[in-house]
Amino acid sequence: MTAVLGLSAFYHDSAAALVVDGDIVAAAQEERFTRKKHDAGFPSQAVGYCLREAGLRVEDIDWVGFYDKPLLKLDRLVETWLAHAPLGLAAFSKALPQWTGGKLFLPRQIRRELGLPKKRPIAFAEHHESHAASAFFPSPFEEAALLTMDGVGEWATASLGVGRGTRIDITQELAFPHSLGLLYSAFTYHCGFKVSSGEYKLMGLAPYGEPRFAGVIREKLMDLREDGSFRLDLSYFGYCAGLTMTTPRFDELFGGPARKSESPLTQREMDLAASIQAVTEEVVLRMGRHLHRTTKLSKLCMAGGVALNCVANGRLLREGPFDEIFVQPAAGDAGGALGMALLLHHQLLGNPRKPVRPDAQHGSLLGPSFTDEEIEATLRAHGATWRRIDDDAALTGEIARRLADGAVVGWFAGRMEFGPRALGSRSIIGDPRNTSMQAAMNLKIKFRESFRPFAPAVLAREAHSWFALDEGQASPYMLMVAPVRSERLLPVPPEAADLFGIERLRIPRSEIPAVTHVDMSARVQTVDARNGRFFALLEAFERLTGCPVLVNTSFNVRGEPICCRPEEALRCFRLTEMDILVLEHCVLVKSEQPPVPADEAARYRSLFDPD
Repeated sequence: MTAVLGLSAFYHDSAAALVVDGDIVAAAQEERFTRKKHDAGFPSQAVGYCLREAGLRVEDIDWVGFYDKPLLKLDRLVETWLAHAPLGLAAFSKALPQWTGGKLFLPRQIRRELGLPKKRPIAFAEHHESHAASAFFPSPFEEAALLTMDGVGEWATASLGVGRGTRIDITQELAFPHSLGLLYSAFTYHCGFKVSSGEYKLMGLAPYGEPRFAGVIREKLMDLREDGSFRLDLSYFGYCAGLTMTTPRFDELFGGPARKSESPLTQREMDLAASIQAVTEEVVLRMGRHLHRTTKLSKLCMAGGVALNCVANGRLLREGPFDEIFVQPAAGDAGGALGMALLLHHQLLGNPRKPVRPDAQHGSLLGPSFTDEEIEATLRAHGATWRRIDDDAALTGEIARRLADGAVVGWFAGRMEFGPRALGSRSIIGDPRNTSMQAAMNLKIKFRESFRPFAPAVLAREAHSWFALDEGQASPYMLMVAPVRSERLLPVPPEAADLFGIERLRIPRSEIPAVTHVDMSARVQTVDARNGRFFALLEAFERLTGCPVLVNTSFNVRGEPICCRPEEALRCFRLTEMDILVLEHCVLVKSEQPPVPADEAARYRSLFDPD
């Protein structure tokens, strides 16, 4: 047996992943256990979970791998600070204690945190190498082109390469400070959302605007080349020398200062979002086409934070030259832990790899699960009222009926998802045909902005009938946006022509309005038997209604990590306006529960950062 533990930590989304004899046994983000969103601390609880899931002790681990090279990252930071001195002094002073406090002595800290035997080897890979490995090794491809894009690793901000068999080779890199991820984050910041957290909000806001600033971005901010590489005009950006993303020159170019968080959104923010989204898609398309020209390969693997931009991914699949694209479900830093473990197992240790279809990611259902008995103990401890329905057909049939009657359901079943998307294990679900479902779920349950779109979970065999996907084309990880089929769209009423921005939400757009965005697209999740009882629920809903689609959003409120344990799901259910909670085979109805004091619900909402 060969057991390899991969780690990501200290920057964003710390995580652990365990690979045993080449099989991905477990993976989880630290935030799910600590309840601190994007927790960047050492992933002690995630490691503990992975070991328990595998039935192993620390002494059984053969290798430990870390997803980037801290000394190379420090080299970039110091060189950047010196290049901008004395302007970089504040940023340098803020970051230095983190390095003197442990990052310079990472092998020692890893051994201490894990209790790792002194002779047990620890390996380090470059950040984008870990990203590339996280996408290629679980993919179903024997060989594929590789594309990774994010804010910045050590020096690289994007990389292009090739994966073959048990090896990945990075052939080209784009270097800091020229970064697509940081460019997108600059607009995230300017539109009033939190950097490294609110980029998905910017993507969701984009369809409400017009890309009227796209030309300005291309002409003033960047020198974009045919191969997708570019250079930024750094006079508009503050991330090299200061503690803000942009400079006053950026404000002047785009008509004013950054929007204050939680203030009303204006058409300017919507147009800025549409503009940077359009430019991002153009860069991704150019990089993809260049990679195809140079590698001649028909398959593509993607990772890095920018690979979570499912709108760009969808365009690359539809308009680009690749036949198939696999995107790592945990494309951000958390996935680097998995990539490092697989890189160690296959490339460093030389163990064989046999690609499998649909992929080796096990549906990304790699986190903890709980038994009915554990759940019932939690429910008793909290004075809850529930019914247990052990027959799966009876359970899914009843919940399908509740959904068709308009209920919003918290669904907790099987192993928790690894990555930022709920895929039917820790989900809040509803009827997509309901015209009021999007607003109700956003405002009454998620406590978030009304413009935010929801994803459709659709039976894989029926996806092509509802969305512009080829028959058999899968999107199991909610990482591709596709248009809703024209025959499912509703006629646009004349009054819609006078509506702008978020006002357009009032107009029903398709047979499934709750998951159809204002640009008639949807972030599709295809569901198959790997999704267990969630798959059975979709089949039951289809039999009842003729619709093989459900609204699927993550089981949390805004600012909170996705629920991991039954007690977190119960708390979210009690303190929001959810109607039904399903914890494995235990069913709770809101009207049957003890009343919750208003001040307790208010405290719950106040716990979480609004961004």
